[in-house]
Formats: sequence, structure tokens, C-alpha cells
Amino acid sequence: MEKMMKILKPKPNPQELLRDWQRRLRQECRNIERQIRDIQREEKNVQKAIKDAAKRNDMGSAKALAKEIVRSRKTVNRLCENKAQLNSISMHLGESVAIARTVGHLSKSAEVMKLVNNLMKAPEVAVTMQEFSNEMTKAGVIEEMMNDAVDNALDSEDIEEETEEEIDKVLTAIAGETAAQLPEAVRKEKLKQPATSEDAEENVDDEEELEEIRARLARVRS
Repeated sequence: MEKMMKILKPKPNPQELLRDWQRRLRQECRNIERQIRDIQREEKNVQKAIKDAAKRNDMGSAKALAKEIVRSRKTVNRLCENKAQLNSISMHLGESVAIARTVGHLSKSAEVMKLVNNLMKAPEVAVTMQEFSNEMTKAGVIEEMMNDAVDNALDSEDIEEETEEEIDKVLTAIAGETAAQLPEAVRKEKLKQPATSEDAEENVDDEEELEEIRARLARVRS
């Protein structure tokens, strides 16, 4: 019965397919915008934590948090690129439908195929683009692509390694003034003083706070 229903159900025309795809592409763009806002909002909290760490001369924690900011900013840049490519797909699909009105069917688009293939390698939208790829292949807009692009995207760890220069630049921009205000004598005295039980407890608390901040950033980046 289900097979019979599929046979009897009329295929959507190019205009209907376009409206559905563009609606979903817009939704995906909104999801990306929301994720970018979440990351940037969390970054403000991290910046405050870096300044607090610098004030108590805990530059190790400050540097670790600066590294998280570098990662988050790279994620934001990548998300902006993803959004731009999604908008390009929507534009090219509109052109394909305009051609379809003349020839009576959707034609293959090398540009759409290239953009979809690129986005299938992006961890944030890989699964969604796999769905689009399957549907567009059936509609004749693109040729069938290998599925391992999605697997590679999902399995890959967070992209490029953060360089020391990038981390130090962020650290200086956020905590440079605060760290500079701490007298050199005070810094040396703190290093000389033996660790007390109170210091140990404070270090544990700082480490727990650091891990909590990292976890929050990881959630909004994923």
C-alpha cells in the first residue's frame, strides 16, 4: 500500500522544491546566527575570567582561557563562511528553477554541487547537507557524492592548532594591562612563597572553574 501511495503521489514541481529548500536553508542560517550569538555571549564571560585570573597573577589559567577564545573565534569565522555558502546555494537554486521554467526540468548545477560538497566537510552542518545532497541528487540538481565526507567531518577534531602567537595576542589584548599593573616585586614574591593549604584549595577551585568555562564553550561551539 505504501509503495502504491508513493506511485500515486505527484512529484513536487521545481518551484515547490525550491521553496522547501530555501525555507530550510534560511532556517539553517538562523541556527548558525544563534550559535554565533551564543559563542560571542560566552566569550564575554571568558574575557572577565581572564582578567580575574590576571589580577591574581594566575597567568597559566589566563593563557588557557585565551586559547579557548582563539578556538571560539575560529569557530565563529567558520560559521560565517558556512552561512555565506548556504546563501550562495539558495541563490544558485533560484537560477536553476528559472532555467527549469524554460526547459521543463531541473538541470545539474556544478556550482551548487561544489558548495554542497564543501559544506558536507563542515562539522556544524555536515548532517544537514547530507540530507540536502540526497534530495538534490534525486531531483537531478547535483550528481551523487561519496558519504565519507560527512564521516570525515564528524570524526575530525577541532581544525587547526592554535599558535602561541594567536594566544598571546588575545591574552595581551584582554589581560595585558591588568597583568602590567601587577608590580614585579609582588609577582616575584608570589612565586617565592611556599604553597599553603589555602592556596591548594584555591587552585582546586580555579581548576574547577576553568573546566566549567571550557565545558560551556565546547557546548556552544558544537
